[in-house]
Amino acid sequence: MDFTSLIQADKQLLLTLNGSDSLFMDAFISTLTAGVTWIPLYVALLILVVKNNENARQIIQIVFCAALCVVLAGTIDDTLVKPTVARWRPAQDPEIGYLVDVVDGYRGGRFGFFSAHAANTFSIAVFFSLVIRNGFLAMSLIFWSLVNCWTRIYLGVHYPGDILIGLLWGGMVGLLVYRLFLWLNRKQRLRTNFVSSNYTSTGYQLSDVDMVIVMLHFLFIFALFKATIVAI
Repeated sequence: MDFTSLIQADKQLLLTLNGSDSLFMDAFISTLTAGVTWIPLYVALLILVVKNNENARQIIQIVFCAALCVVLAGTIDDTLVKPTVARWRPAQDPEIGYLVDVVDGYRGGRFGFFSAHAANTFSIAVFFSLVIRNGFLAMSLIFWSLVNCWTRIYLGVHYPGDILIGLLWGGMVGLLVYRLFLWLNRKQRLRTNFVSSNYTSTGYQLSDVDMVIVMLHFLFIFALFKATIVAI
């Protein structure tokens, strides 16, 4: 399959997956895709970091690395990659834009390669999964990232190919930033073999980890509740 065929297949897959005729789903997806919805999750992660690290230096390093994930994964994409590659967003694409199901007139900016939503959320998911080392939290954060990716396809503002490359880039950024985190702590012994039924292997208290997971579930329930109110 040549490059042109891949592009056409990407467009066809987008049209297959994009949108619905449900007011409930439109409201649900609009809530999930909004960055403000997830602010409580970021606050919960910050509280987890503050409560489970011994000094300000360690806390600042983790916050710095998390911010660096966003800069490398999303900011570089928005400021350099998108305008350079200049691939139309589906809803803005002169070829298929009129076929794309949009919600409340939202079409995003002109260009969409690659997805900053995918890159940002997956880089954060990978970085915190490696730092905290809890399987349930890792699965929850990865699921959260994939749901954010799905919202972008549903809304018609990213092709599946945009999402895939965003995930690959975000995963690589998360891994590289974690390696930087280890390098910053090379003279300090990290707790990577902490053995306890109450803590992760890196020393994070499970009750605090559960708080983050509960907050994530609560935000999904909030999105469902808000969508139900809108659809009534």
